[in-house]
This record gives sequence, C-alpha cells and structure tokens, in this order.
Amino acid sequence: MNIASIIVDVPAKQTDRAFDYLIPDHLIGVIEPGMRVVVPFGPRKIQGFVTALKDKSDFAKLKELIEPMDLTPVLNQELLSLGNWLTEKTLCYKISAFQVMLPAALKAKYEKKLKLTGIVNEGEMPAEIQRMFENQDLISWEEAVKMGSISLLQKETAKGSIEIIYDVKERVKKKKLKHIFLNMSKEELASQKDQLPSQAAKQKKVIDYFLQTDSPVELRLLLSHLGVSSSVINGLIQKGILNQKEMEVYRDPFEERNFARTDPLPLTEEQTNAITPVLHSLDEKKHQIFLLYGVTGSGKTEVYLQSIQKVLQEGKEAIVLVPEISLTPQMVKRFKGRFGDQVAVMHSGLSAGEKYDEWRKIQRKEVKVVVGARSAIFAPFENLGIIIIDEEHETSYKQEENPRYHARDVAIERAYQHRCPVVLGSATPSLESFARAQKGVYKLLSLPKRMNNQALPAVEIVDMREELRDGNRSMFSRSLLEKIKDRLEKKEQIVLFLNKRGHSSFVMCRDCGYVVNCPNCDISLTYHRFNQQMKCHYCGYEASVPDKCPECNSEHIRYFGTGTQKVEEEIIKILPEAKVIRMDVDTTSRKGSHERLLDQFQEGNADILLGTQMIAKGLDFPNITLVGVLSADTMLHLPDFRSSEKTFQLLTQVSGRAGRHELAGEVIIQTYTPEHYSIELAGDQDFDRFYEREMMMRKIHKYPPFYYVSLITVSHEELMKAVSVTEKITAYIGSRLSKDAICLGPVASPIPRINNRYRYQCLIKYKREPELGRSLKKMLDHYQQETALGDLQISVDVNPYILM
Repeated sequence: MNIASIIVDVPAKQTDRAFDYLIPDHLIGVIEPGMRVVVPFGPRKIQGFVTALKDKSDFAKLKELIEPMDLTPVLNQELLSLGNWLTEKTLCYKISAFQVMLPAALKAKYEKKLKLTGIVNEGEMPAEIQRMFENQDLISWEEAVKMGSISLLQKETAKGSIEIIYDVKERVKKKKLKHIFLNMSKEELASQKDQLPSQAAKQKKVIDYFLQTDSPVELRLLLSHLGVSSSVINGLIQKGILNQKEMEVYRDPFEERNFARTDPLPLTEEQTNAITPVLHSLDEKKHQIFLLYGVTGSGKTEVYLQSIQKVLQEGKEAIVLVPEISLTPQMVKRFKGRFGDQVAVMHSGLSAGEKYDEWRKIQRKEVKVVVGARSAIFAPFENLGIIIIDEEHETSYKQEENPRYHARDVAIERAYQHRCPVVLGSATPSLESFARAQKGVYKLLSLPKRMNNQALPAVEIVDMREELRDGNRSMFSRSLLEKIKDRLEKKEQIVLFLNKRGHSSFVMCRDCGYVVNCPNCDISLTYHRFNQQMKCHYCGYEASVPDKCPECNSEHIRYFGTGTQKVEEEIIKILPEAKVIRMDVDTTSRKGSHERLLDQFQEGNADILLGTQMIAKGLDFPNITLVGVLSADTMLHLPDFRSSEKTFQLLTQVSGRAGRHELAGEVIIQTYTPEHYSIELAGDQDFDRFYEREMMMRKIHKYPPFYYVSLITVSHEELMKAVSVTEKITAYIGSRLSKDAICLGPVASPIPRINNRYRYQCLIKYKREPELGRSLKKMLDHYQQETALGDLQISVDVNPYILM
C-alpha cells in the first residue's frame, strides 16, 4: 500500500475531499490511517489527515507526502468514520470535523520563512535583500517584512532567487524535566562510596539514596528531598557515578492534591431500580438510551459511579460529560476519589499543555474514564462501555461555531458504534429528551425523592411590583432581608443568585430616555463599574460614560441594571457584619480562583455566596439553608422559544442548592412576573405540570419537539446585499420543501447588526425533509466563492440553541 488518501487543512468546497499522495519508500509501513502528515499543496506545505491507504490511484502523476507529524495515529478508525458522520450532520467540511476532535495543542501552526535558493549569485541581488540574509540563508517572514519592502521580495521570488517555505509547527512541546539516574551497577556504586573522602558527606547521602532506588529521579525532587545543592549532583556526574537526561513528564493539574479514596455507597431502593436496566444493557452489550430523571439531590452521581465501576470491571472505558460550569472541583473529587489515577479530566480551566497531556493519557490507554466538558465526547477510546451526560438539558453541550454539533447526538452515534448504553441525567430534562422518553425512544428511569427522604426546600415567590408600591426601592424584598438576617444569626450560609443573562447594566438618560448604544452593533453598551467604561460584548468597542446626555444635554445620565458588584455594595451597606464572596467573570478570571473561592465558602469563611450562572449547579454544601434569586425573569423576555424552559430549569437548579443535608432549606424567588407559569411551577418544583403547559405552547407554535428547526443566518456589510441573498436562499430552499414544512423569512435577526455587518435570517420548521440537508449543502456550495472572500457570511445551524 504505497498511496495515502489525505484530507488537507484547507476548509473550502474544492478541497473537501481526499487527495492522493505517494508514500516515499522509506515511509511505507510507517504511515497509517488517522495520522497527521505534512504534504505539498500548491506552493506551500500544509498539514493533512490520512484517511485510508490504497494500492492504486485514478491519477497518474502523484506528489509525494513529505513527513509524518505523529508516530502513532491521533484518530482511530471509529473517529475517522465519525468525522464523515459529523460532516453530513452539521454540513461542515471534513477537515473541520477532524480538527474538532483534537486538543487545541495539536492544531498546526504555520510559520512562513524565506530561503535563498542559490540560483542567483549574491552579488547580483539588490543590496536590501543581501542585508536581510547576512550570513544566513533562512529567515522568518516577519523579520523580512520588517527589514524590506514586500514588492522587492515578490520580485526576487518571481526570479527564483528566494523561495517561500511554510513550516508546519506543533503548538505545544512535551514537557521535559531533568532526571538523574545511576551510571553503574549497585555493587560498583558501593565500592565508589568507600573511596570517597570523609568530608564528602553530602555526596555519600546521595549515593545512599540511589542504593535504595532503581528508577531515574526528577532532579528538582531529588534536591528538595535530600536537601543538597545541584553542585553535589554535578560533582557525582563528573565522576561518572551518576548521569542525567531530559525525560518527558505529564503536566498534572491535580498533582498538589491527594484524593481520599471513597467506596461505593449502598443504593436506595429507587437507585437500585434505576441502575438495574443500565447494568442489564451492559451485560447484553446493547445500545440503549436512558433518561435518568431525578430531582436535585436524589443521588444521580452515585448511579453514574456504580455503572462506571461495572464497565471498568469488564475492561472497558467510560466518558462522562458535565457542563463546563459545573465541572467544579467537587465533581472532579467524586470521580478521582472513586477511580483514582484511572481518570483524565478535560475542561477549559486547564492550559493547552495540560489538556494535551490529559488527552495523551487517554490515547496511550493509561486511563479508563474521562470526565470533561463538551469536547471530551471525542476522547480517543477504542473500547467504550458507557457514555454519561449529566445535566443533559444544558445548552453548553451545543457548539456554536463550526462544526455546530450537539454532544448528545455525538454520544448516541458513538454508543451505537460501540453497542453500549448512553445515560442522560437531569432534574429538569430538555423537552426534546422527555418527549422521546414518553414515546419510548429513550427509556425513562426516575429518582423522584431526595436522598434520606429529605424534603425539597420551601419556595416563596415575592412580587417585586408590590414591594415597589409599598415604597421598597431596594434590590432585596423585605421577606428576603429578614431571612438573611435570621441565617446570619444562626451562623448558616446563604446563596444569592443574580440572573445576568440578557440583563446587563446599561447607561440611560432619565430625562429623555436616550440609551447609549454601540456605533457598530445594534445593541446597548454594557456598563463596567470597575473601570468606569462602557463596552460592547459583541465587537469589543469601548467608550467612557458621558457626563451629559448627547441628545438633550441633561446631566441625569446614569446606569441602570443590577450587577453583582452593585448587589455586593448594597449588602455591605445594609448588613456590614456579613462576609460576602462574589463569583462572577471578574473574580474568577484567574486560573484556580473558582476553586479557591468555593473552598473558602465551604470552610465557612463567608456567610453569603453571591454569583451568576456559575453557582447555579453542582454545589453541594451542608450549611446552605437559604437561596435567594434576585431577578427571576430576566431571561423570560429574550426572543427565544426556549426562554420559559431555560427560566424553569435555572430556577429549579438554583433552588436545589438549599437544604441538601440535615438542615431544612428555603428559597425566595423575586420576580416582576409572578404569574408566569415557568416561575410559578419552578416554585412548586413541578416538572410534570411545566412539561404539559410548555408542550401545549410548543405544539400551537410548531416548535421542537413537534417540529425540527434549522436556522440560516446571512451577514454582509451592505444591508441590501444581506436582504437580497437571504431572499434568494429562502426562495430556493422553500421551493425544495414539502407542503408540511414552514419557511419563515427573510427577517432581520434579533440583533440586526454586529460589528457593522447587517444580519438577516430564515427559519425552517419541518417534520420529515430527507432532501433538506442536500439542498442546504448545495446552497452553501453555490455561495462558496463569495463567502471565501469574507464579504458574505452564511451560517446554517441545524437544531439551533441560540436564535439571536
């Protein structure tokens, strides 16, 4: 097999197929499918993925591939075919599908360099070029551009005196550290020790250490362990007794901590009923999808852990996905505590190097379980026994840029290939999953009660309009304030949750109502308190706050909205004795800060934990007895058919943080729309009634789970161009749909302009359209020329989670 089919790193329609390359003789037998290789493509060298090997090609003249970038394949056979499935499902290019499966560290970096060819004598070259290449024949493109004009370089390249080289570079180096090892046998070592003079006590100490050990020791550890300086070691190396070499070590984000081993807990009757069908499916090696629907605090994690244990006993592997936000140290502790070093963890808090090392542990089969956020679904396991998705309703499982996959769909596809079960767990399942469970497509497993039969917390809904009428202008209702004071006296802990999504602080004139907007986008600027700046969260535009209103010159221009800082200041004013920990984007941007703040709270160093989305899930602290939701309805008014569902889920999740242990919990939800069913039913934690109400709404308005939805968004710097292209696309797609489908559009997007680009969209609702995928692909290919230039952007999202 001397020909390789290769997908090259050029995301475009023309290159979205395998190209054949000849394998040079010395690499036959080395190159395997799933490896990354460097290949010539036009004038440059680029990275490509080998998808297959074969004996003959339809093309007579083939270029040779240059070299492999890997010693072992980075994608196994199953992931290669998953790439094809992903391409078809999300309408992306094959190269994008392969790239998304690898950690960022493995995405190639291209370095452009200039090299003298030696065809033209140096004397005949312009002086400027000679100066650039002083006593070297290879320089980087950046250096050359700094020193000379580009047109001169182009002329010389055309003459053939300079060639451009594209160097393909790895992003991350393996971490190597100096290790010290013995250069002789232990018998020789003992005799060497006797020959040392009596004053060489430290050298003798080192020799004694090596008489006890067989393996190389990291230099750093050796010095700190024995309390000697590096000159002692160097002395022994010069004598030929010891030697040193650089050895690869893993970057371990958890090396500082030892996880206490935990044993499986006895299961309650309900947990046993829930886990039995899963274990049964494992025994029969059957692909089945389970929806584990259990109220907050009902012990879902223990069901996961014991299912995984069974999988490991059979010598298979497991993937556990948890939302990025709840990948808390607590979650990691549970898995590491049970399965120790068999666990790899992948999440965004790790550096590129740490992620790469965790990924390599999986690839080298050194671990059996991976716990991670969305992209961990592509872990390169070859013998999967189970895939678990916790909080399956979370929207962060959907990737918002190409390829726009949903981790749940990928999990189901992988589990189908491995003939193993998928467990989707949630206290508030997404309507789509619950509807599938009702229809029998998924098997429903329920955990209706909390562990040790604890009561769900009592919930009180406070109408903030009433508070305003009674003259209370503060952010805290009287009821919430009383309860906070009560908890402070009892030394119990409180969580205050501020629902920030779609509710940021903006600057407005109180006289004429003028709101300061971004000049590049049709959206108000967000006010940032700590640097007194206003910022656009879409394009990054910044401005300082005006002291006069630009419209009416009034000086009454202030910011509105409640940010976490503002809430914190008000608490300190009203309750100076309370200790507050604030968790938001500003306080958790540094690595490890998330964990540090939660540890402080757990140790009781604060009374109140105040935060946004990131504190809604996964926290389990025994002393929390009060949860206050300061603004329940900010998400209800977003232009999104899932807004009531998201509000209900979030309120239920937050409420679930209270009273999880011995002490009873209470929840107070402050809202301006107490009559809305999603808030009312979240108060009762009544998912079943919410499901009925919401399904009725979805049926009337023809939304999922009754219909599928696809969204086409077109953006261009000229308004008329964006409108006309969207009109053409809508007409083309509309003519290819059956009469049951509905094509809405073209309409302006809810945010009609971002970064000076106008945005129009078209929404398709349908039940069964086997040809739709093909029509969308054809449409994207038709506009490829224009989108490649970057003037026009078209995105297709099959099953969108954000309609804005």
